[in-house]
Amino acid sequence: MSKRKIKLAVLIGRGGRLPAIYRCCKKNSLVSLALVVSHKKESPGVDLAKKWGIESFYFRLHEFNNRKEYEKELAGMLKKRKINLIVMAGWDLIMSGEFLKHFPRQVLNIHPALCPAFPGMDAEKQALDCGVKYTGCTLHFVDEGVDTGPIILQRVVEIKKNDTVESLQEKIHPKEEEILCEGIRLFAQGKLEIKGAQ
Repeated sequence: MSKRKIKLAVLIGRGGRLPAIYRCCKKNSLVSLALVVSHKKESPGVDLAKKWGIESFYFRLHEFNNRKEYEKELAGMLKKRKINLIVMAGWDLIMSGEFLKHFPRQVLNIHPALCPAFPGMDAEKQALDCGVKYTGCTLHFVDEGVDTGPIILQRVVEIKKNDTVESLQEKIHPKEEEILCEGIRLFAQGKLEIKGAQ
């Protein structure tokens, strides 16, 4: 695959991983961080992006009649801006096939567990409750399932006896930032492909 300029949209919750994504995009001439969208009521990430001169806005589900309408509108806004890579970082909404069909193999998600273990919300708490010795984070392509898409990169962290959800998050977050930046770089270089995909 030839290298091409990537227009990146980051779909966030509060935007905790956004500064790291911003920094790695600034260093990569193949990637332009073009848009930041949050589904939350409030998000420091939206304010940060505006401060950096990046288009950013809230896009809240409750403001639409139904999920289908919401996804159609969001897909249209992304297409209009010629976005060709979408990274979900803290985005808690599961996107349906109706949305994903507009962006084939162009939507990545970061999840704070070693997929396929502990999908969905509160992954760190799930890991602690289960008593496992290791967890971590996964960057994966998004499909219609919950954290079930093809895995791109993973990092492992050890769970200590006295770890809490908060201390575990503190260990996982830097690892998430590492693989987010690495995954964006690989995508921009045309080095990500799904083995066995049609």
